Amino acid sequence: MNASKSGSYCMVVTTAPDRTGAENLAEGILYNRLAACVQMSDIRSFFLWDGALQKEGEVALYIKTTEKRYCALEAYIREYHPYDVPEIIKLPVTGGLPGYLAWLDSTTEEKSNNIE
Repeated sequence: MNASKSGSYCMVVTTAPDRTGAENLAEGILYNRLAACVQMSDIRSFFLWDGALQKEGEVALYIKTTEKRYCALEAYIREYHPYDVPEIIKLPVTGGLPGYLAWLDSTTEEKSNNIE
């Protein structure tokens, strides 16, 4: 694999209310080449909503993508996420294995046909 082309990467964190919702988001994100990898983990969230303490089981999604694809990824999450105000947090990736970063670039390239 060639060296990294884009030079800019990020990890996006979001949550879903359940495993089915998380898998649907992940599959859509990958099908549309908005990211190269999505990892999921069951979590317990504590947060304030409408002035009350909430405690909810959720699924966290850790999404690896390029800066170039971030805006489209955010738009996709906003459109297909079941929450009124979904968590969408972008974290910069300041380094990584060059081969992995090159894979991120090649996997997220916009192509006329999506996943086969």
